[in-house]
Amino acid sequence: MQIKSLTMTLSALALSAACGSAFAADSLTITSWGGAYQKSQEEAYYKPFTAKTGIKITQEEYNGEAARIRAMVESGNTTWDAIDVDAATAQQGCDEGFLTPIDYSKFGGKEAFVKGSTFDCGIPTIIYSTIYAYDADKIKDGPKTIGDLFDTKKWPGKRALQKTPFGNLEFALMAEGVPADKVYETLKTKEGVEKAFKKLDTIKKDIVWWEAGAQPPQLLASGEVVMTTAWNGRIFNANKVDKKNFKIVWDGQLLDYDLWAIPKGVKDLDAVYKFVEFASSPEAQAEQTKYISYGPALLAATAKIAPDILKDLPTAPENAKTALANDPVFWGDNKEELLKRFNTWVAQ
Repeated sequence: MQIKSLTMTLSALALSAACGSAFAADSLTITSWGGAYQKSQEEAYYKPFTAKTGIKITQEEYNGEAARIRAMVESGNTTWDAIDVDAATAQQGCDEGFLTPIDYSKFGGKEAFVKGSTFDCGIPTIIYSTIYAYDADKIKDGPKTIGDLFDTKKWPGKRALQKTPFGNLEFALMAEGVPADKVYETLKTKEGVEKAFKKLDTIKKDIVWWEAGAQPPQLLASGEVVMTTAWNGRIFNANKVDKKNFKIVWDGQLLDYDLWAIPKGVKDLDAVYKFVEFASSPEAQAEQTKYISYGPALLAATAKIAPDILKDLPTAPENAKTALANDPVFWGDNKEELLKRFNTWVAQ
């Protein structure tokens, strides 16, 4: 009787473990940035992945707060399985230990991706850019250079800028004539930082601040601003979906990466990897470009993109001539200091 009872108990435990494992793989919670971007992920990744594997995707949104991810991991209750993060968070998450190191052998190695886009704790998914744009229905002979963003005499009116030092300092220096390849070298000096803020001073009274990605197209459409910085995909989406006639100025665009990150403590790492592998296939990354104009990080995906789509991507050769790639190491080292300086400047 005791042997039979023990056998039944072990069988029950095995069944329970198997059911627990199956249950964990039945659903994944993926967190991203919302809006048109997350909708593109739903169409290119989430729906096809569920159709192929039967694993349901529950979507959540956030505003990129690394502190939320850290707090979740430190609490021992990780509820997000994969997170779309920016480069700075991918770097920070590795440094502070709240993100899982990526096994790149599952993805063909780091060399399968655009050079410079890979991180130890994040696998790149898209390359996007912060640009500025204007409404061509309201400005016929529009601006063409990054310096024009600061020219309030030729183009009077309000400008919308993101309420962050990131991007604004780089744009200010390039508008002042600093070559793209010297921008971060310049920002590492006290004189360089002061030079950037002095340039921003020239348009300070004309700035409208935005904090959410959906705001720039709305500000342009309402006529509240004549120009706005924005993520290029948001402007593309406004043109495609809302039939706007917004024009992107690619000069001085700031290239950046979004990456899939896996927080420490996920319940089923194999299932999460299964999703990330699916989202990192050439077919899936090329498919996403049909819904939003962000370039794929996977090199093999570019050949699968139609020419009429490729021309609107930040990585298209014609658009990338004067592009500046974000330096996440610089921002990881200097973010807190520059954010404090920026917030003080905004409040003055």
